[in-house]
Amino acid sequence: MKLYNSATRTKDEFVPNHPDIVKMYTCGPTVYHFAHIGNLRSYIMEDILEKYLRYVGYNVKRVMNITDVGHLTSDADEGEDKMLKGAKRENKSVMEIAKFYTDAFFSDCAKLNIKTPDVVEPATNCIDEYIKIISKLMDTGYAYFAGGNVYFDTSKLERYYVFNDFNAEDLDVGVREGVEEDTNKRNRNDFVLWFTKSKFEDQALKWDSPWGVGYPGWHIECSGISMKHLGDDLDIHCGGIDNAFPHHTNEIAQSESYLGHKWCNWWMHVLHLNTTSGKMSKSSGEFLTVDLLEQKGYDPLAYRFFCLQSHYRKSLVFSWENLDNAQLSYQKLIARIASLKPGDGEVEQEAVDALKAKFTGALDNDLNTSLAVTALYDVLKYKTNDATKLAVLADFDRVLSLSLIAKADAKREELKKQTVTAGEFTIVSESGESDPSVEAKIQARQDAKKAKNYAEADRIRDELKAAGIEVTDIPHGAKWKRI
Repeated sequence: MKLYNSATRTKDEFVPNHPDIVKMYTCGPTVYHFAHIGNLRSYIMEDILEKYLRYVGYNVKRVMNITDVGHLTSDADEGEDKMLKGAKRENKSVMEIAKFYTDAFFSDCAKLNIKTPDVVEPATNCIDEYIKIISKLMDTGYAYFAGGNVYFDTSKLERYYVFNDFNAEDLDVGVREGVEEDTNKRNRNDFVLWFTKSKFEDQALKWDSPWGVGYPGWHIECSGISMKHLGDDLDIHCGGIDNAFPHHTNEIAQSESYLGHKWCNWWMHVLHLNTTSGKMSKSSGEFLTVDLLEQKGYDPLAYRFFCLQSHYRKSLVFSWENLDNAQLSYQKLIARIASLKPGDGEVEQEAVDALKAKFTGALDNDLNTSLAVTALYDVLKYKTNDATKLAVLADFDRVLSLSLIAKADAKREELKKQTVTAGEFTIVSESGESDPSVEAKIQARQDAKKAKNYAEADRIRDELKAAGIEVTDIPHGAKWKRI
């Protein structure tokens, strides 16, 4: 299995630090609002990675944080405290906001078949861990106290920026324009480990520390939570590409300075979901959530299917037209699987092995989910019996998690219920879709046949065929599909 490593910018064979377990950490949400579907693209791809690691035989322990303490726009104390912003917006306490949106996040994940990590740890649970790390960094000279806050001293590092080839001059100028200068910093790229002095005097959550009453900086959370549950080394750290700098960069700096050795071997970054006008965010354009997709009639798993059709290291452009196409393709796939007959023969192992080789070959190549989806269609076209096809599809869905068998079973039952008594006429779409204009023409064709006007019936059938609609007569009805 080869995975791209953002830190080395190479695709290398994945070898875990320990033969008995893969230690995996993923950055979780800041729970001040609903997750938008751009956020959820990252969690879908991380879910695929975890499930595939388990599929090929690894024992995985995956840890994720929940950021439920003030998360500022920058370490310059610039921007808004997101948790406080949410509390004011809804006239609730910060912890009430955190609980509500944590529950909402995992509800969205369930609808998208995203597995809950083995450990989910709120940032507010680990204050002692942060203080322990910061105290050692102070003792060893990697951190300093100034103006009431504790800062990490990036000048102590041989190399600070690990995810791109920036030179020292670029970094010295600063990485973000428009960020208010923090005059307490010794170096532009230093970052806060612990706040006791903030322009947010009404910061809701504060704790005692050796440096005064305050709260942790954002970056220290993931280091503390990871070390608490996964120890002093890490195999894979995941997150969206926007976390590479400064968040993951600062995690590496503080963690390796604290531990005295390399901390994480592999860094996986998922690229953005963009709209036609740019990066999707909560502050611009239509706020696209899983609930909104459902309100508009989309199956959340059609969105998962949409995400899997693109590689995680490529930006993905969202539009309603693109989602319409994905939903239609997903429905057609389910309909084709529903047409397979359970129990039709014995599972043929030779066919299983051949089909599985294509599937694992796709995912072994840096998690190529697009080719893994293609492997589903290869199963349907393969010359083997239906029992084998269904067994292989169920096996692949352990990773892809598209509910293929459950949805096909439900579709099969739905079609059974549409069996009608003599004299009734049922119109069925192979893809499961409904199109009133097509159905009206098929009914008109049936009416013409009943009136023995076969020329008109043939004319309507030819008209439908010219429009890309194939009609097949079935007992007491007609079945149609797009061709």
